[in-house]
Amino acid sequence: MTTKSETHIHILGICGSFMGGVAAIAKQAGFKVTGCDEGVYPPMSLQLESMDIDLIEGWDVGQLALKPDLYVIGNVVSRGNPLMEEVLNRNLPYISGPQWLHESVLRSKWVLAVGGTHGKTTTTAMLATILDYAGLNPGFLVGGLPTDFDLSSRFTESNFFVIEADEYDTAFFDKRSKFLHYHPRTLVLNNLEYDHADIFPNLEAIETQFHHLMRTVPRTGAVITNQNSLALNRVIERGCWSEIIPFGTPENWTYQSVGNGTRIELLNNNRPQGAYEPDFFGAHNLDNALAAVLAAQHCGVPIEVGLRALEKYRGVRRRLELRGEAKNIKVYDDFAHHPTAIRSTISAVKQRHPDARVLAVFEPRSNSMKMGHHNDSLPASLDIADLVYCYTKGLDWNAAELFRAMDKKVSLFEDIPMMTRAIVNSALPGDFILVMSNGGFQNIHEKILDLLGSKVN
Repeated sequence: MTTKSETHIHILGICGSFMGGVAAIAKQAGFKVTGCDEGVYPPMSLQLESMDIDLIEGWDVGQLALKPDLYVIGNVVSRGNPLMEEVLNRNLPYISGPQWLHESVLRSKWVLAVGGTHGKTTTTAMLATILDYAGLNPGFLVGGLPTDFDLSSRFTESNFFVIEADEYDTAFFDKRSKFLHYHPRTLVLNNLEYDHADIFPNLEAIETQFHHLMRTVPRTGAVITNQNSLALNRVIERGCWSEIIPFGTPENWTYQSVGNGTRIELLNNNRPQGAYEPDFFGAHNLDNALAAVLAAQHCGVPIEVGLRALEKYRGVRRRLELRGEAKNIKVYDDFAHHPTAIRSTISAVKQRHPDARVLAVFEPRSNSMKMGHHNDSLPASLDIADLVYCYTKGLDWNAAELFRAMDKKVSLFEDIPMMTRAIVNSALPGDFILVMSNGGFQNIHEKILDLLGSKVN
């Protein structure tokens, strides 16, 4: 792999979670790295600046004066972008972020990739933690900030690299899913549902991309797959040329709670294989953990070592993350962006704290949500909460009509300060306020905590 410091790459769209991770890896690998974005914003901007990566605001064509050896293009860039247009006009060398990552880093690695609609970030972080605990010193690229590492990506000389495998498209000039560039030897597939309505017309189109991904796994590789996903089963039926390691049913790998419910026992064909006591909870997180242990086992890490690592796992920012507590009211942040993830997160809190009320604070922010593609299942996913507060500004659908059957349980707002006051006025000691969005949500978490702190009981 070329790691010469004189090789200069300039990254367009550098502040996205994936491209920022690519930038950090390139810098650690010895490349000279600069980049630009529209709205050079924290936390990624701070992480990159701490690595002495020069960031430029906007797309001014004057950046061509940097004369990099290669332009690396993120999928936020489209035709009409003035800098990209000039790169094309002058026939300058450019490449997508995923392709650069494969050619410059992944080609020589044992790649462990984690795909699926839900749980990719958490499972990737868990898997990186296990391999690190086992002394394998993996490189990784996670779509979030794992607390155990305090950085979203890293480059090492290890033979192993763990990556979150996103099915979103690669670049304006390459409409294949990003993960088709990674060529994993170990592939984790947790689940598969319809999402990304802005680029996929239906679930079948997404399944086709996953089928193409399956074709890149070598015969000596393995696919760790959740047997409870009908869509994944269809993908497998279309062709698999590698070992399949199934989980999720009693006939293969699964888990059960023992003792007081905090001890989790792993089973293979109903035979105990080990147990652990994690700090995390919820069926979705236990599925993620099982998949991570099995993926680590495929590259030589014993099950017992994986379980001990998971007992030390401290989570990922914005994945059921406790942001603070005031007046005996806890405020959590979660990245939930799909009805299944929303329901799983609320259910996890309810199961762990059955006597507590859950106040769900929700922003339908993803393209699929704003377009109304999940409206059939969205009310039911929120209905298990005790109270629901939904931010409705900018939606393409009528929220009052959609949630009519939930009556007084749901409150709708287009104003964040009004929404914050309503939440705080309703909150009682012992409540859990669960904020769910795949964006910043105008930092409503801190606004709620500040107002709770000044609340007179």
